[in-house]
Amino acid sequence: MGGLKAVAVITGGDNSVKGYLQFIQDTKGVTQVQGRISGLKPGLHGFHIHALGDTTNGCNSTGPHFNPFNKDHGAPWDDVRHAGDLGNILAGNDGVAEVSIQDKNIPLSGQHSILGRAVVIHADTDDLGRGNHELSKTTGNAGARVGCGVIGLQSSV
Repeated sequence: MGGLKAVAVITGGDNSVKGYLQFIQDTKGVTQVQGRISGLKPGLHGFHIHALGDTTNGCNSTGPHFNPFNKDHGAPWDDVRHAGDLGNILAGNDGVAEVSIQDKNIPLSGQHSILGRAVVIHADTDDLGRGNHELSKTTGNAGARVGCGVIGLQSSV
């Protein structure tokens, strides 16, 4: 039997950004994130789990990055990072990003589950907390929220 599965359908405010992401947690607690996002400008885009699954005001109401341990913003491979810091995704010249990452800090079960939270794609590159901008240690200075979706349980059939 496989692990827990979740899905997020991604939409943007102007409906140009769209796609889906599937989250699968394995028995060791690592979550695989796979999917496809289209309608992006070519290049790198910040990619994060945000604290709230609230899209009543589009992606702007999803709150800050998911950060249950109150750490500074960082890269996915850093010890000091928000749990929701997933780095960047790369959109090709066609505006499509094929996503395939693994992360141990975004479980689908337990006290710090990401179920019911939102995944957000940003307009710009996440500086991974290493920039000189005042927002580097909180948001990675990744710019506007161009697409998002609430993470919900997916049927196992």
